[in-house]
Amino acid sequence: MARTETTAQWQKNLIKQDEIDRYLSSGKDFIDDEAIENEIKANSSASPERIREIVKKAFDIKLMDSADVAALLSVTDPALKEEIFAAAREIKMKVYDKRVVTFAPLYCSSKCVNACSYCGFRCGNEAIERRVLSLDEVEAEARVLASKIGHKRLVMVYGEHPDTDADYIAETMCRVYSIKDPVRGGVGEIRRVNINAAPLPIEGLVKLREAGIGTYQVFQETYHHDTYRKVHPEGTLKGNYPWRLYALHRAMDAGIDDVAVGALFGLYDWKFEVMGLVAHARDLEKRFGLGPHTVSVPRLEPAADTDFSWVKHWVSDEDFRYLIAVIRLAIPYAGLIVTNREKPEMIRSVIKMCTQRDADTRVGIGAYSDAFPETEAGAINHQQEEKQQFMLGDTRSLDAIIRELVDMGHIVSFCTAGYRCGRTGKKIMDALSSGQEGCFCKLNAVLTFQEWLEDFATGDTKEKGSKIIDKEMEEIRARVPADFSKAQLEHLEKGLLRIRAGERDLYF
Repeated sequence: MARTETTAQWQKNLIKQDEIDRYLSSGKDFIDDEAIENEIKANSSASPERIREIVKKAFDIKLMDSADVAALLSVTDPALKEEIFAAAREIKMKVYDKRVVTFAPLYCSSKCVNACSYCGFRCGNEAIERRVLSLDEVEAEARVLASKIGHKRLVMVYGEHPDTDADYIAETMCRVYSIKDPVRGGVGEIRRVNINAAPLPIEGLVKLREAGIGTYQVFQETYHHDTYRKVHPEGTLKGNYPWRLYALHRAMDAGIDDVAVGALFGLYDWKFEVMGLVAHARDLEKRFGLGPHTVSVPRLEPAADTDFSWVKHWVSDEDFRYLIAVIRLAIPYAGLIVTNREKPEMIRSVIKMCTQRDADTRVGIGAYSDAFPETEAGAINHQQEEKQQFMLGDTRSLDAIIRELVDMGHIVSFCTAGYRCGRTGKKIMDALSSGQEGCFCKLNAVLTFQEWLEDFATGDTKEKGSKIIDKEMEEIRARVPADFSKAQLEHLEKGLLRIRAGERDLYF
């Protein structure tokens, strides 16, 4: 698509002030820094009895009151923390069962007009190679992900730049959805494309909805106003705090009913950021009747030619594990995503509280095609600092990660059926809050996992995966008719047999 306006004109025209003002209350946004700090202080000495009452209420699967969240954040007693960890694992099981969803990010560009002090892709960083993938290059990357690795779900990531506007994002999504490659017994394809991109006006978000967007992710990075100003220079697009804060509100008004929140832990005090995430969920619930579909918890990681000497709020491993537990209790219906920014041992320690993780991840531009050349798939497995936004802690293959998840007792789900049949937004949130979704999704979780095992798994992974599916089937049969009708059970059993026999008339 030919562009006639300059970058400066594009930046000037992008932000629509009326698409901020409509959400403000008396001219203010919903994050009150002083009130949050005061609430943390006021609840800093909560008794063990009160903490246990708060934990008990969390099993109602409702968004937690902010004072109760602040009280949980104050806990220091190791034994009481262990009770909270145990509750977080139980709530994850109640809402999502044993399922863990895997995905991969696909970075489409390294061009960006912003100057975020923590980001390797910031404008002016000469250590980074700047590229925007062509549609053919996007397709080549997605073919590796869909047909060599076996992913069904992507998060496509874009810098904020006129070359990667809403039209480009929509075109790349459509190109990815067009891939249908033959694999062992089925088809390599991406069935759900989530988008991690800069805030857009409602007009641009409608284009993404029409192109088939899954979840729209915009992370506030930090909810603390002063810190936000310090790390996002004034005069840049990202320097506009309320434009970013209300990105998901605009998405809802554009008809995108699956949105995702997140904070970059380390920019400011992690307790404040957890309170900010809960406040974000509350304002979405208040205005639209549903909160975020997922919550992400990335920590600051090294990036090319990026100075972090100014950082005063690094999050320790102990605090990171605990903040995940608090978020699981505070926003219990939401999916909780831990990423390959973290090292394998950290992910293993929190995955029973989480619902999603990435695998076989590359965060460089064109990195999947580089890592999987046609002649020798998987021969290259290293990171290239000058091509990626930050450095990863876990670069293992999807097969290896699935094998580990199976060893830990998880069912790996590649199901995306709910999104195509309209089970999104309020429908899925109601099902999650009631606990029905964890049972309902078992059917397609089992079927899609078996599908992946047949099409992509190595021998050992396939053997282990098939065994855990058989074990899961025994549990499902034992629960009929409490959670499933006999017709559903018959559908599931026949589907498994057909997949194992190489018959693929099912569509997930």
